Amino acid sequence: MCDNNNKECKCIAEILTVIAILQQNASCSDNCLDTCDRGFLGNAISTFAYNTRPVMLYTSFGNGTPWSMPTTREDVTCGDAGVVCSNVFRVEKIDGCCATFRVLTDNPDTTETNIPYVATNSFFTMNLNCVCAIRCLNDTYVESI
Repeated sequence: MCDNNNKECKCIAEILTVIAILQQNASCSDNCLDTCDRGFLGNAISTFAYNTRPVMLYTSFGNGTPWSMPTTREDVTCGDAGVVCSNVFRVEKIDGCCATFRVLTDNPDTTETNIPYVATNSFFTMNLNCVCAIRCLNDTYVESI
């Protein structure tokens, strides 16, 4: 359960909120810095339609290893034999100190170099008080979003 009155998650929640809004709007005419909260998706304003700023999450108990989740909705655990997991996510919703993420996985079509990830139907909600760092990856286009 999330404590939405707890302001400790404020900086990460604000960055993820910016990312969620950008993904919904996917355009900006400002010349912004190349940071997690820059005002547009992609390297510059272009005709290629980026719709996702993938992130990796780090927790205080992960010892520098990014958070990982299964790529399916089955009741499985990362580390179990045959379970495919990913540590790349797309923020879908922010509610106070809670964030809902979609698990992304590597694109199996290696000939499609412009689309490194594909969307899964695996989602999870995380208390942002558990997240101590996020890493933004290059903006990209993800199909079926």
